[in-house]
Amino acid sequence: MFPHRLTDSRAYAIAQAMLDGFNRHYRLFSETNREAKRRFEQADWHGQQRAQRERIEFYDKRVEEAVERLQREFNTASLEDDTWQQVKLHYIGLLVNHHQPELAETFFNSVTTKILHHSYFRNDFIFVRPAVSTEYIENDEPASLPTYRAYYPTRDSLRETLLRIVDNFQLQRPFADLGRDIDAVLAALRQHVGDNVRLRANFQIQVLSSMFFRNKGGYIIGKIVNGFAETPFALPVLHNDSGQLYIDAALFAEDDLLMLFSFARAYFMVDMEIPSAYVQFLRSLMPRKPRNEIYSALGLQKQGKNNFYRDFLYHLRHSSDMFGIAPGIKGMVMLVFDLPSFPYVFKVIKDFYPPQKDTTREGIKSKYLLVKTHDRVGRMADTLEYASVAFPRHRISEELLAELQHFCPSQIETDGDSLVIKHVYIERRMIPLNIYLQDATPEQMAHAVVEYGNAIKDLVAANIFPGDMLWKNFGVTRHGKVVFYDYDEIEYITDCNFRRVPAPRNEEDEMSGEIWYSVGPKDVFPETFEPFLLGNPAVRQVFMKHHADLLDAAFWQGHKERIKAGHVHDVFPYEQHKRFAHTRASSATM
Repeated sequence: MFPHRLTDSRAYAIAQAMLDGFNRHYRLFSETNREAKRRFEQADWHGQQRAQRERIEFYDKRVEEAVERLQREFNTASLEDDTWQQVKLHYIGLLVNHHQPELAETFFNSVTTKILHHSYFRNDFIFVRPAVSTEYIENDEPASLPTYRAYYPTRDSLRETLLRIVDNFQLQRPFADLGRDIDAVLAALRQHVGDNVRLRANFQIQVLSSMFFRNKGGYIIGKIVNGFAETPFALPVLHNDSGQLYIDAALFAEDDLLMLFSFARAYFMVDMEIPSAYVQFLRSLMPRKPRNEIYSALGLQKQGKNNFYRDFLYHLRHSSDMFGIAPGIKGMVMLVFDLPSFPYVFKVIKDFYPPQKDTTREGIKSKYLLVKTHDRVGRMADTLEYASVAFPRHRISEELLAELQHFCPSQIETDGDSLVIKHVYIERRMIPLNIYLQDATPEQMAHAVVEYGNAIKDLVAANIFPGDMLWKNFGVTRHGKVVFYDYDEIEYITDCNFRRVPAPRNEEDEMSGEIWYSVGPKDVFPETFEPFLLGNPAVRQVFMKHHADLLDAAFWQGHKERIKAGHVHDVFPYEQHKRFAHTRASSATM
């Protein structure tokens, strides 16, 4: 229970110190996001990638700073429970008029759980449930932008309104032919909604005030409101070879937006004073998208983690099925389990590995961190990383418990009625590609094999060598995209040495079952992939038709040389046929 009186004079100062730490974090986070517009205008793609990587590290640095300050100034390790409860009450009071209260609550949790034992991870001491509402928060500063701008065109002024929408972002680089692009947007809109749509009295276009930046693209995002009908849209803005801007496509379907905000893509950079308002607006465009994934897509991955965990606890309370070993081939370094009613999988690093896996726990964690900070190009699943997660013991199957005790004894401990896992990764559940292919129709099989090759090529272009390319390490999303999710052997393409298998020196070499040539630790022989991947004749036929170049060292070495020369890859988060006809031949990229 909370104390009735605030009696400890230190409690307010501790709460203020924690909020100071969060405010510093969000100020630095926002400065990086604001600079994304300048980097986009200057085509500073390497700077954009560097900023995206560095921004991910901001949060943990600020948390460590706050923990160090609290321990230094207040000796927080010695505080009594009553004082910690008072700290939380004061903190709630400080958030009443705050513009990012939900993020500040999460920061409080992050700092507090670094100091307290996990037995204190309950609502008396941390924000298991949110305490401050994020509804209707407004930025009252006179010069501030609203979350979105509303435009009220007539049928005759729609073109001019769209031109004004783009112009209002004041991009400091000219468009090649904005009028042509707007005409293409209008044509795509008519094709989507029909030519004879009746405009209602409250017809309006709502556009988020800040552009969304990622990799080599900027996105204008909003919705068209016509009576009770709402049409979401996103307009990707790119650079052409001459450095001029153009609109590459007009995306109007919810599925298009879901692909744009996919969990397999890097986080956006968005300048937003009130993130909860952006999340609410985006959820109106993508009602099927979980709130936690939207927060993560906006670069607020710690808030995404917090929201996810709340959803997880809520789901546990309203379900009764058992945690068990996940379907598919068991991994050599990861123990993977799931809850059938929950669309995620849980991955725990094993304590020991077979001899062919020359790795360590820290090495595996470094690979997952690499993926977190790298451009995932729509082909690598995002992971949520947690420490000290308590699972209800009675919900864990005996089979799973036995596997955890055998493979991961250092990672589990019993705490009352809970089994605590000290370190776990959580990912979106997908159908393993090897299982998908077993039950696929010929058409589905062909599509999946083509997608598999496309996924590898996208990873290659992003400077990622998957390492273990077996079908079981890829999954199929509900949109039919193939995504990689086994990261313990990934390397940068630029760190690998791609070679052809040398010709046998003599008949003895040719007949030998042993390798007769030297192999370095980073050597890769693409032609040796074939026996492991293409045993099925039907799969082999499709693969060789579309992706035979993946078996050629020259393909890999060529990409390596391009990347080392400074080329930034071209990846579009929408299908090629969505691009405007006049832009498809362009070499402009995202």
